[in-house]
Amino acid sequence: MGTRRDDLLDAAICVLGESGIRGLTHRAVDSAAGLPAGSASNLFRTRDALLGSVLERVSARERANFEEIAADLGPTTPTELARAMAVFAQASAGPHRTLTLARHAILIEAAIHPPLRARLGEGGALVRAWCVNWLRVVGSVDPERDAPILLNYLSGVVLHELANPDPAFDPAADLVALIDILIRPHTEEVPA
Repeated sequence: MGTRRDDLLDAAICVLGESGIRGLTHRAVDSAAGLPAGSASNLFRTRDALLGSVLERVSARERANFEEIAADLGPTTPTELARAMAVFAQASAGPHRTLTLARHAILIEAAIHPPLRARLGEGGALVRAWCVNWLRVVGSVDPERDAPILLNYLSGVVLHELANPDPAFDPAADLVALIDILIRPHTEEVPA
């Protein structure tokens, strides 16, 4: 069992993932955590403080999930990289669905809340760095260019799967095709 703070933040992630941003209140978090009223507001005085801490917790949990997948797969070829990304997408839309929905709720809130937007960028830097490194390993000649393309595609695929679940969801083949296009030498013309 985690600390009371972590328990409250994990409860807040559940609230966000199940009820969206409007459902995130101190009272809802207390209830979801099974703690007395006022527990969340004692640690997170304002809703902004709560939301900022939830963002940190979401980022930490997603990094841990990503590190676990990376440690197990360690891609060295384009196909292995596509498989690793597909495994992450499947986990994000499956066992980690609530966590992913919470992240998307925070992304939407960040569109109208600039301080939150700045903090989102910090959290994504590590995942982007991993992606740049993996793309370099698998043969990208411009991994700095290719990483955001791959990560944005992956995010979109997961979002579509969250909205329209498919029991046979496996984006590996599409990811192989995308990675092949991305790492193709830049002197080769890509069809329009």
